[in-house]
Amino acid sequence: MTHAQTSTTKDPQAPTRDDAVADLRDITKVYEMGVASVHALAGVSISFHSGEFWAIMGASGSGKSTMLNVLGCLDRPTSGRYLLEGQNVAALDDDALSESRLRRLGFIFQSFNLIPQLTVRENIELPLYYLGWEVAESAQRAAELADRLGLGDRLDHRPTELSGGQQQRVAVARALANDPAVLLADEPTGNLDSTTSKQIMVLLAELNAQGKTIIMVTHEPDLASYASHQLHLRDGLIDRIDGAAV
Repeated sequence: MTHAQTSTTKDPQAPTRDDAVADLRDITKVYEMGVASVHALAGVSISFHSGEFWAIMGASGSGKSTMLNVLGCLDRPTSGRYLLEGQNVAALDDDALSESRLRRLGFIFQSFNLIPQLTVRENIELPLYYLGWEVAESAQRAAELADRLGLGDRLDHRPTELSGGQQQRVAVARALANDPAVLLADEPTGNLDSTTSKQIMVLLAELNAQGKTIIMVTHEPDLASYASHQLHLRDGLIDRIDGAAV
């Protein structure tokens, strides 16, 4: 049995292990497209636990991006319960949901999403600015993360002066700035060549080995192989789970 606990009865009150950092119970997401209803998620129950590395996989339209958006508090489920560190964030108002996202989650995007007018240091510091950190503390945190990711000599550079791999490392550093409970990655190597992609995946594996919980969407099996667990979606439902046993 894997660490994931799936529910075939779709019971939203199904028990979870104490170390579940993100727990989805009977999550549905329905998009209204004119007169048609599209069920992007059709009743998904699964727990993600502290220190795990998950790859979410599936064909286009399987629901993987929708699941990541729900996990990232970027989209609300139509129904069901989402516990993030024990709190039902699906029930929060918009301001509280944004606050939870800012404090508990880190995001790595395929297109890096760096602000070109800001330096590497300033891009890394951005979440800390919104969290109200003092300037000196924020600068120190950014410098520590830059050193950790091999960017110590690039702090005053701007994104256009960096390679694609360096830009993604800045994005990883920014995602780690708030020490998130969960690091969410959406096709994190999609804009990189194969050599640089491997470097980024090795970096994510190292972060996971140091205890960081990672949930990544990918359509590439060779990248998913870096994760200890693979969740396969089909038509908004869990098709199968591969991964390490308890």
